[in-house]
Amino acid sequence: METTSKILSEPDTGSLISRYASQMAGQLGCFDRVIITGNLLDVCHPAALERQLHSANIRCFDLGQFAEPLRDALRDHALTLARTAGVAVEFIPRRNFRKEERIAEIVKRRGDRPGLVHVFSAMEPCPAFRPWHDKGSGRTGVKITQGKCLHFYFYFLHERLGLCYLRVPTWLPFRLQFYFNGHNWLASQLRRSGIPFQMGDNAFVEIGDWPAAQALADQFSIQTLHDDLNALARQYVPFLKQFPSGYYWSLMQVEYSWDLAWKRAADLAPVYAEISRQAILTVKAPDVAKFLGKRLSPEAELTSDFRTRIEGTRIRHSLGPASLKLYDKRGRVLRLECTANDVTFFKHYRKVEHREGPPTYQVAALKKSLFSLGDLAGLMRAACARYLAFLSALEDRSGGSVNLERITQPARDEQHRSHRGFNFFAAGDLSVLLAILRGEYHISGLSNRLLQRVLTGKNGGQISRILKRLRLHGLIRKIGHTYKYYVTAMGQHVLIAALKLKEHLILPTLITLPSTA
Repeated sequence: METTSKILSEPDTGSLISRYASQMAGQLGCFDRVIITGNLLDVCHPAALERQLHSANIRCFDLGQFAEPLRDALRDHALTLARTAGVAVEFIPRRNFRKEERIAEIVKRRGDRPGLVHVFSAMEPCPAFRPWHDKGSGRTGVKITQGKCLHFYFYFLHERLGLCYLRVPTWLPFRLQFYFNGHNWLASQLRRSGIPFQMGDNAFVEIGDWPAAQALADQFSIQTLHDDLNALARQYVPFLKQFPSGYYWSLMQVEYSWDLAWKRAADLAPVYAEISRQAILTVKAPDVAKFLGKRLSPEAELTSDFRTRIEGTRIRHSLGPASLKLYDKRGRVLRLECTANDVTFFKHYRKVEHREGPPTYQVAALKKSLFSLGDLAGLMRAACARYLAFLSALEDRSGGSVNLERITQPARDEQHRSHRGFNFFAAGDLSVLLAILRGEYHISGLSNRLLQRVLTGKNGGQISRILKRLRLHGLIRKIGHTYKYYVTAMGQHVLIAALKLKEHLILPTLITLPSTA
């Protein structure tokens, strides 16, 4: 992963990173949610299971004689592990039960020391085998089918990977499912390195040394992860020694995130509001295909949606099994995230083995093997970079949004007295705003006396209060040691833009509407 630091440290001069560098605390790219499946090679497909049954001298139609002792051993082992760790086995009776919320409560109570946290059990669908017999050929065997069995969810705090779970079914083919979060893994690495940090949900909002954190993220070892998975299989599958080939680990779902952390939530809010609004309106299927490095097929369909959640809002653009997301995590982090539910969606240049003939090097689908994780990280990182470049190229009007909100909201003076904002649709306020935009005031400045000539019907005291409102809202500024004012650059830009919006868009639209009188 040596290219990560280069991509993150050398943004384009027109990118959001360069534009808001002074407002950012740092940036970080690493894995987020990763789900891995483990297939027990000696029983994972019909031919392998038939060989095991033959070796045990068990008929295919007596499959239960082979599977039931394994089921009982696994169930007893799960209860023993829970009892030894002093945790209960909690049965989940319904589908919409939020395991993560329950685990968060337990971790908050027990602390973050390594070890088993909790065990859930649930009846869930799973792959299974059924015996069959062909009367014509006299052939007997087993076929893969869908079944349902008891599953155990072992949640534990791993010393390297942080909070994880291992889902263990109690019936053949005993396909495991393992989950970890790359941010939790990186948090453990930062602790070991003595680098201070602060997390909100699964995002870093503060890190003492952002470049060092990125360097640690780039050192993620797939071989070490593979060794950890094998160790967990030996720990939670008691009969693993019966099957010497062990587990083969495959990528099921992978998320890679690129986080841009802001120093203040107030600075990120208008930026995110602007780019998210434009992204949901402008991103089309060809754009998403380009971001993901794919050619757009005629049957491809893009779905884009915007959702508000407790931890922030999210935009997602989905194309097949892959998606790109944009978050405002905890109000402080702008997260770009690439997700793949089927990693073969991505293609890259690799060595391809053929049934006949020598191997060749060509562009081919990514393998599901755990050891494809490094190549997948590069592909996802590049997708996030292309998405960021697109967002950076959109017209940025977030500064105008801040200024417009500023002049329409109440402002307080030195005595904490509130002065109302300006309403572009109120005749009195509009006459004041038009008056200060008069060209002659740009040369000599405006004053109370000059405004009395334009705002007829208002006396000097009323004009003084108007001038104070204008000054408190940043529309005018006093010329030192004089009684004159000039319109600020912000005032000119916001007033002209707002007046154009009213005169050229809103009012013509209202005129065309039928009268309700």
